[in-house]
Amino acid sequence: MLRKLSLTPAVLLVAFLFSGCAEMMGGGSDAMVKMFTDKLGITNNQAMGGAGSELTLAKEKMSRMDFDALSKAVPGSDTFMKAAKDLGAVTGPIGDKAGLQSAFQRLGMDAGMMDKFTKMFSDYAGKNGGDAVKTALAGMFR
Repeated sequence: MLRKLSLTPAVLLVAFLFSGCAEMMGGGSDAMVKMFTDKLGITNNQAMGGAGSELTLAKEKMSRMDFDALSKAVPGSDTFMKAAKDLGAVTGPIGDKAGLQSAFQRLGMDAGMMDKFTKMFSDYAGKNGGDAVKTALAGMFR
């Protein structure tokens, strides 16, 4: 006599594993956005656009190897850079600190906010990617 196997446990296991993978992929980016919104009192769009603007400048200024290390330290880097463009913060090359300030202004943030954001972004990336990532980020403004 053959017994019917219930698919319910298998389906639940697959769903659980899939949701865990999704959390791992987006969890870091969600945590970073929450950190910015909670500590700086900015909106989700400002946090996403600010991170994307920082990453866009980093991509312009850093070596490919350094940027690859940064993008691994900041989950969702491509999503952040796309958000910065979609939100109108990044309209072309950023180039330097003045260009970054312009991107932040387009998001409704002032120079004081940009400085706080940049420090928090650097600390977050350094914590996840190590001192080499933090040092490479600091080199963007030299």
